[in-house]
Amino acid sequence: MVQPLLSKNAGIYLQKLCTEIENRCVGSAGNRQATDYFAEKISTFGFRTESPDFDCIDWTHGEIELQVDGRPFTVSPSPYTIGCDINAPLAVATTLTELKAMDVAGKILLLRGEIAKEQLMPKNFSFYNPESHQQIITMLEEKAPGAIISATERDPNLAGGIYPFPLIEDGDFDISSVYTTDEEGSQIAALEGELVRLKFEATRRPSKGCNVVARKGMDPASKIVIFAHIDAKINTPGALDNATGVIVLLLLAELLSDESYQKTVEIVALNGEDYYSAPGEMLYLQQNRMEDVYLGINLDGAGYIDGRTAYSLYDCPEEISRAAHSAFADKKRFMEGEQWYQSDHSLFIMNQRPALAITSEKFMHLSTYITHTAKDTPALVDTTKLTDISFALRRLIVDLDG
Repeated sequence: MVQPLLSKNAGIYLQKLCTEIENRCVGSAGNRQATDYFAEKISTFGFRTESPDFDCIDWTHGEIELQVDGRPFTVSPSPYTIGCDINAPLAVATTLTELKAMDVAGKILLLRGEIAKEQLMPKNFSFYNPESHQQIITMLEEKAPGAIISATERDPNLAGGIYPFPLIEDGDFDISSVYTTDEEGSQIAALEGELVRLKFEATRRPSKGCNVVARKGMDPASKIVIFAHIDAKINTPGALDNATGVIVLLLLAELLSDESYQKTVEIVALNGEDYYSAPGEMLYLQQNRMEDVYLGINLDGAGYIDGRTAYSLYDCPEEISRAAHSAFADKKRFMEGEQWYQSDHSLFIMNQRPALAITSEKFMHLSTYITHTAKDTPALVDTTKLTDISFALRRLIVDLDG
């Protein structure tokens, strides 16, 4: 009866995180409801909990108007941007070289083509920030356009399944920015030099968020850390990205409720993987000695209705690899997938700690078409797979603690 009960609980958790709570974006009231709910539930399973907080912003926006030479076009405000009310000529750049040679001060600048092929990393994002992205951001700030329109296609590696994707998603970037499709961008570009009207309101409000850290065990210098990010992108239910990971944490905590361990078992709802500055991840690194981590286990994108659960190993010694392969040995349910790095297990890899990532076999399909979109709903989740993962993780923890 244990597995059916856990599957029922998984459905309750999924309903709570994705339907009853409407928005889990960092800084929002919904995000605080989600972390409070997680902390309350996991404390009932015998874990010591704490909720260290961090500063962030809550962002809202109003209706948006864009006209070029009197013609209306459909655009969306870039997340965390500031609003504007501006009339200015249109300038168009397709490469960084073009932008360097242009005088766009006070103009409305359309970025399309090569310069807009992938989402720019935020100015203060510490984990991955290519020099080419930094050069574009620096040039934009030096050139000081009055506002920016970006026309984009798809970028599943950095932006997930959203189309079009916001080229700029950065609360530390202070030039007003909107985005649209490459098709709309082509029509707008044909009107270069014409007068543009862009008007919308957007507000950044100081706010707070928190991680939730739950522990049990004896040895703080040897930790098995199991984690999932609890936040979601703006305007998505975030079922697979990443309510399902959080649900597995709660199911696992229930399975471990009556057990004690020599190693410390640490279950963490990280908060900020889908926020521009990853504040929860930064806080976790500041507050923890990574050399104490025996193994880090990340859950992200697990439980998709199509395909098996996929796991991948990173810099794991033989004893961990052997235990992981044993725990996920059921080939009907699990498979060893390819390594991927677009999630929080990279925190542990970068700090030379062994890591295990758990996702879905159809990860690339999810990344290209589902994650970060309104399509990421509970209807895509198989809760039985979440219980299967929780039982496999319990077995892995028991084996590694022996």
